[in-house]
Amino acid sequence: MDDLLKTMRISSSGMRAQGTRLRVISENIANAGSLPQAPGEIPYRRKVITFKNTLDRAVGLDTVRTDKIIEDKSKFIKKFDPNHPAADQDGYVQTPNVNTLIEMMDMREAQRSYEANLNVIKSSKAMLTSTIDVLRR
Repeated sequence: MDDLLKTMRISSSGMRAQGTRLRVISENIANAGSLPQAPGEIPYRRKVITFKNTLDRAVGLDTVRTDKIIEDKSKFIKKFDPNHPAADQDGYVQTPNVNTLIEMMDMREAQRSYEANLNVIKSSKAMLTSTIDVLRR
């Protein structure tokens, strides 16, 4: 029974990490269309999350944790819009370095990982319930 509880704890740490990842992805998507308001201002910069293994002393095993949320240093995309207030002398506006297609794929991957961890918890709970039922008889 102790192993099942450890399994549930490991899976819950995975769910927390993927939940944070989903939050970061949703922030990126929400800001994908935000533009600077004046020349020289920079637009929203995409954020990415990193994970690390951390020893959970209560369980005695490594679990996943979020490590850092960092800004993606890739180049901004330039869009020709000479009428925009943030356009440079050549008529280009810098737009966020967010590719919504990539964000949607990352979101789907995070969702699947979250669901997989949730299914492990559900299975562990069912096994615990069955064990308790057998012990009661």
